[in-house]
Amino acid sequence: MSADTPFLESYDGQSTDELIALEEEFRIDSIVLAFEIALEDKDEPSTAERAILAVEAVEREVNNGGFNQFFVNSSCEYAPYIVESFKLIGCPQTAKLCQQAIDLLGVEDISDADALEEAACEADDDLMEQFNALDDTYYAGAEEPIAVKLFEYIKRHRNEISLDHAMAGGQRRLI
Repeated sequence: MSADTPFLESYDGQSTDELIALEEEFRIDSIVLAFEIALEDKDEPSTAERAILAVEAVEREVNNGGFNQFFVNSSCEYAPYIVESFKLIGCPQTAKLCQQAIDLLGVEDISDADALEEAACEADDDLMEQFNALDDTYYAGAEEPIAVKLFEYIKRHRNEISLDHAMAGGQRRLI
């Protein structure tokens, strides 16, 4: 795939196989984002679907403001799944970083989004410095190409990913 491969700009109701078939036409990260958009309103995602949502939540938030931002925003609802999701897609180093970020907060029940948000909002300078160090390691993580690994996971688990519910609201822009 060349550097000038276009970004898929919207999710138009494609099925799982139809999105996978776009691999040669569009950037992989944009196809993965289309899966996230298609799944975001699903009530009871499968394990594979939840892995997509959790990994993409981390990608979006950490790349836009760091691990602290992940925990401050609504994306923290995926906190209980992020470590396992990165392991599932074959990114053990990123899974370890996610676990370290969770551990920094010191919240016993990581399924308690309010407690995670509160702990992240109350982060002092020392804690923020520790988050920043994790962020820097995350950004340097080229040895684990997350979008590529996630796309490969999607292809392997295509039968566990259903986008049937996704287009109630029509076309959805990705950018």
